[in-house]
Amino acid sequence: MKKRTIWLLAALLVLIGIIGVSIRSGKSEVAGITAEVRKGEFLVDITTTGELEAKNSVQILGPQGTRNYRIWNMTIQDIIDEGSIVKKGDFVASLDPSELTNNIKDAQLELEKIESQFIQTKLDTTLEMRQSRDELINLAYAVDEKQLVLDQSQYEPPATVRQAEIDLDKAKRALEQARENYKIKRKQNVAKMQEVSLNRQKSERTLEGMQELVKSFRIKAPEDGMLIYKKDWNGRPVKKGSQISAWDPVVATLPDLSSMLSVTYVNEVDIRRIAAGQRVIIGLDAFPEKEYSGTVLRVANVGEQRPNSDSKVFRVTIVLEEQDEMLRPAMTTSNRIITEAVQEVLHIPLECLFNANDSITYVYRKGAIGIEKREVMLGQSNRNRVVVQAGLEQGDIVYMSDMGDRAKGEIALLPQMDGRRSGDRREKKPSEEANQGAEVQGILDSLIHTFGESFTP
Repeated sequence: MKKRTIWLLAALLVLIGIIGVSIRSGKSEVAGITAEVRKGEFLVDITTTGELEAKNSVQILGPQGTRNYRIWNMTIQDIIDEGSIVKKGDFVASLDPSELTNNIKDAQLELEKIESQFIQTKLDTTLEMRQSRDELINLAYAVDEKQLVLDQSQYEPPATVRQAEIDLDKAKRALEQARENYKIKRKQNVAKMQEVSLNRQKSERTLEGMQELVKSFRIKAPEDGMLIYKKDWNGRPVKKGSQISAWDPVVATLPDLSSMLSVTYVNEVDIRRIAAGQRVIIGLDAFPEKEYSGTVLRVANVGEQRPNSDSKVFRVTIVLEEQDEMLRPAMTTSNRIITEAVQEVLHIPLECLFNANDSITYVYRKGAIGIEKREVMLGQSNRNRVVVQAGLEQGDIVYMSDMGDRAKGEIALLPQMDGRRSGDRREKKPSEEANQGAEVQGILDSLIHTFGESFTP
């Protein structure tokens, strides 16, 4: 009997040794990336990509009034590099004047033609009025002659006297009609001269306006500042070779760098969660170590279709609260728009979540004697983490990779959901849990007694 007891003790020691070796090897096998369950503020956010622009800026305008000369579009022939620092009066850009130059040549030819018409009309009216004055003089002489004839016919027969009187009346009427016609012709010729004179003046003003306008095709900076290219309707920079419209002749801008905006676009699915006044955490692609705070300034009421996109988006403008000389227009920003801040909640990385076939969400939790799969109830999430409403406690360690067969046993379901998820399972009573805990503690105590205090499962 005593010998049998010795053999049993030896077998037990061998078994304990095997268990210790397996536990130690298991520990090395399950080594992996873990995360701790944290408790604290949880930010629910929407992350978008935006672009910096100045809140206020001075526009550098091209020529004004080109529509008066039927010039609708102008091509930028040359422009300095974006980001250049300019002083007031410095050269900024030049526009292609070829269309205006052709119009100037046409205007010069038109002016020469009108000038010729003016001279011709002036000569014609001068000659016509001279002829009319000569005619009046001749008719006046004719009246005098008829008067002499009448005076000399006083001793003639009555018929002769009567004929002289009739001839005198005819001469007077002819003179009077010629005088009236002269007045009318004079008015007509004055109107003709006024017309050709106005045409000549109009043509001269047109030519002078074009000659003055062509000077403004060389554009200078209206103020000191940093030059930034203007964006067209498609979001592309207006640069050398681009065209500007006569209705919107902005060539470039000089932004005020003391106040910056981040302009971004939010998908129509998320826009209902965005409102003016929300806090924003802003990062820069150019300087990843930098982080700025901002506030949503305004949200567009109407969506728009962006290039290369099938969905509607809404323009959201964010104002930066800090100033930094590193901030430059057109820099790419990452914007975390905080839609909600939840205080004192448990949260873990999204990589820690796994799904079973029956849609149970669970995690691999590091337990006292190994890895266990535990169901969790989730709350809100952001792009990196998720709130855990039940299933874990602060300080628990969970794995961020699928531990597979290294996790023993089935998924430990939440007590309040255990009965609903499986009809043949029942919630464990506190007494049963206490008994199981006592058994586990007893095993641990035996192992520690056997392998020493260095044993840590």
